[in-house]
Amino acid sequence: MRTKEMLKSHPFPTWDQPVVDCVEACFECAQACTSCADSCLAEEELTTLTRCIRLTLDCADSCSVTGRMLSRQTGTNADLIESQVRACMEACRICGDECEKHASNMEHCKVCLDSCRAAEGACMNFLEMCRAREAGEALAPEECL
Repeated sequence: MRTKEMLKSHPFPTWDQPVVDCVEACFECAQACTSCADSCLAEEELTTLTRCIRLTLDCADSCSVTGRMLSRQTGTNADLIESQVRACMEACRICGDECEKHASNMEHCKVCLDSCRAAEGACMNFLEMCRAREAGEALAPEECL
């Protein structure tokens, strides 16, 4: 992805590496969840996958919105962004927990699970960066690449 390059090209860039990581993980998770829902629809035991389909579609929407919101750097409202990232992190956790139930016999759920966990972690890292900023702590140089 060209996320870092795009964010750096803004006339007044405000990005940090945790932002880039979160945007990329969220968009990847949105794709994985959408594809997993589609794969679930093709499975023979469709009725047992209703909850999984619903959660993957909800998670895909949450991740997509979060990635788009974090891609905007002009006029950001920190409280709104943090609330959205928290909601996304929770959607990824819940969806990952559901996909974990099916991952042993459905490869698409295993891939989705991994993607949900990665996005959940990226959201957590983003929120830690926000807390560090609020506390006035400097970020390590490698975090601001």
